[in-house]
Amino acid sequence: MVTKSTPKKTTTQSNAVKAAPAADYKQSVAKFKDSVLNHLRTTIGTSPAKASKLAWWQAVVAAANEDIFGRLTDTQETHAKNDTRAVHYLSAEFLMGRLTINNLTNLEKFDIARDALKELGLDINEVCEEEPDMALGNGGLGRLAACFMDSLATCKYPCVGYGIHYENGLFRQEIRGGKQVERPDSWREYGSPLEVCRPESIQNVPLGGYVDKQTAPDGSVSSVWHPATIIKGVPWDIPVVGYRGSSVAILRLWESRSTEQFNWDVFNAGGYVDAQAEKSLAETVSKVLYPNDSTEAGKELRLTQQYFFCACSLRDILRRYNRTHHHDYSEFAKKIVIQLNDTHPTIAIPELMRLLIDEEGLSFDAAWDIAQKSFNYTNHTLLPEALEKWPVYIFEKLLPRHLEIIYEINYHFLNDVVEKKWPGNNDIKAKLSIIEEGECRKVRMANLCVITSGKVNGVAKIHSKLVKEDLFPEYAELWPNKFCNVTNGVTPRRWLLACNPGLANIYNEVSGKDWPLNLDECEKLKKFADNKDYQDRFMKVKHDNKVVLAKTIKELVGVDVDPNAMFDVQVKRLHEYKRQHLNLLYILSLYKSLLENPDMDIPAQVFIFGAKAAPAYTLAKDIIYAINAVGDKINNDLRIKGKLKVVFLPNYRVSLAEKIIPAADISEQISTAGYEASGTSNMKFAMNGALTLGTMDGANIEIVEKAGIENNIIFGLSVEEVQSLKANGYNSWDYYNSNSELKSILDWLDTDYFTPGQPGVLSSIKRSLLDNGDPFLVLADFASYKDAHQRAQAMFKDKQRWAKAAMINSATMGIFSSDRSMHDYARDIWNLQSKNVD
Repeated sequence: MVTKSTPKKTTTQSNAVKAAPAADYKQSVAKFKDSVLNHLRTTIGTSPAKASKLAWWQAVVAAANEDIFGRLTDTQETHAKNDTRAVHYLSAEFLMGRLTINNLTNLEKFDIARDALKELGLDINEVCEEEPDMALGNGGLGRLAACFMDSLATCKYPCVGYGIHYENGLFRQEIRGGKQVERPDSWREYGSPLEVCRPESIQNVPLGGYVDKQTAPDGSVSSVWHPATIIKGVPWDIPVVGYRGSSVAILRLWESRSTEQFNWDVFNAGGYVDAQAEKSLAETVSKVLYPNDSTEAGKELRLTQQYFFCACSLRDILRRYNRTHHHDYSEFAKKIVIQLNDTHPTIAIPELMRLLIDEEGLSFDAAWDIAQKSFNYTNHTLLPEALEKWPVYIFEKLLPRHLEIIYEINYHFLNDVVEKKWPGNNDIKAKLSIIEEGECRKVRMANLCVITSGKVNGVAKIHSKLVKEDLFPEYAELWPNKFCNVTNGVTPRRWLLACNPGLANIYNEVSGKDWPLNLDECEKLKKFADNKDYQDRFMKVKHDNKVVLAKTIKELVGVDVDPNAMFDVQVKRLHEYKRQHLNLLYILSLYKSLLENPDMDIPAQVFIFGAKAAPAYTLAKDIIYAINAVGDKINNDLRIKGKLKVVFLPNYRVSLAEKIIPAADISEQISTAGYEASGTSNMKFAMNGALTLGTMDGANIEIVEKAGIENNIIFGLSVEEVQSLKANGYNSWDYYNSNSELKSILDWLDTDYFTPGQPGVLSSIKRSLLDNGDPFLVLADFASYKDAHQRAQAMFKDKQRWAKAAMINSATMGIFSSDRSMHDYARDIWNLQSKNVD
């Protein structure tokens, strides 16, 4: 039944600005234009006649910074004056992307800046293309941290984000001959106008050396660390602007430098290279995101990175605290909360203990009490290999004092807690111990996090359940109230308002202008999901976004795609559990069917991939090569009449995601059930009107709860079925031998059909699924996955049915705003209150 109701007309965000007296708006445009021109001359040092687009971008940032840095100062002064309790978010990754348009949007100055530049003969989108992505993260974890910072600022929660000022972010991916090639991503080679250095807050970080015992006159014995070297941590602050400038938070990133920049004596003696050795060694610490840890040197560097940024951050936290509290730590846990984003910052726990005991003179018991009340831990994975374990011998070499503290924490835990609960049970002690015994003894960082933290949370309902029941069941038995859930979220400012202005305008009309602050307001669109006019408008926005993406695809990879086709998208880190190779097998199945019957009555489909594989992850790189090789063959095969295209977009990053996500019809979220903690791209896609084709895994479950299973395409084994199948002995060969189509597709990979003259180049994928046991059950889910695609094709042909489902998905995603996530953390974990800026 088609509803006849019509929404109350309200101004769009764009029109809201212009609804003010025209003279006021014109004056704002003129003022911003004058500011840009002034900064072009006086800050950048050039003139409009010869300025490059890079110079124009720098001038636009400088103009926006006039407002941003003023609000930042107001925010900091408010929190300092009121001695507010604050959260300190420690994360090895912050995948910030580009900030200029996001900042202007959050300041509600984007239209003003756009029109100001237009008067200068410039397109704001072209100018802002000059901004490099701040790719200081690997994927979902880092992007989540960026969304959280946006929401913390918007919701006015006192906070500081802490991370590493990587010289090179996640590598820049090039595709050569279909294969991934990694290149450095020097995002700030010539500096960045988006950040400011704070030399007054430099910290010195000790490393290596040895520990000895010293006896005081009163007979007490203390440990004294004699470090071998000192690394200087230089802070760079990146302002994070809350929506409508409600507050401006700080992301503080630490750059490593040598305490001695240059050895003149060595240089003058002719040792020109050796004179720089210490400087080069120190700067290596913040050189690269996630150095390859397959070598001993790589392991040492990665642990050094983690310690470096945690040590700098904790010293900074103590410095801020002591400005008011003057080394009285009785109030520390009341004023300071520290969130560990995964296990990467775990070393912060013994470092805080060391600072309090060795440098501030507290007893072990007092320091341990403070640590337990200050730290909380977010778990992001159930994969055992992702729960960090560091060899004890590396700790002995790099962090000998911290190892002592970890041993003492472990001793008290095993003897005071575990022994009391399970007396005489050495098996339980071995399992729960922070130290893993064996040929190479290791420190279990996740165990240390759980033992110390006041709260441990997963990031989706199903994930948190598995964390408690499967990953840490004994800890949950010890501390049942320690474990909780906070489902992830994404910021609607970047992932709808800024990246999809056409859809944002529909919501401005239907939901009012405050929906970016309360995403639940978007649910008002649901009552128009059967309205033909609104369906047409909604799908017109989608089509326009597909036109833009089609142009980008042509520019990047030279492939022509039809915006009327169904855009089926899988963009995320390349990993076997995310199962890009399951997607590939279905593409091969569809291609095979089209070769047999080119006149099949199916909608034209474009499969779009974006993914980076870890440099040492051979199979993941093989899958990228296979996608490109298969795509090259399919895209140039005239026999299938353009009904199928396959596109791999190189160097997937935030700015590319902002073009891909609004254009997607299908969101591929096909991880093996029980392996994806949450996912956040699934939320972004649904928010922008894509249907989820996925397993009941991570946040997919909660998306389906809100949008309805009838409006998405669910397939595959459940978590329980996966566990049962593995427990009863999964044999992938059974599926290969019993399904002739599956067998023919896998055998196809052994031929040279897609790699002329090179048979077997793609065989590693087949071997992983058969000889290596198919650990993520690709073959077990293949038949169900194929059926899901056939259902999607049939549904896509029913334009009104599809439009209704897309609208309902978009309208019901209010719960997946990262603002809601922050409110959950603040209420259930941090005991944190928002604070209006004076």
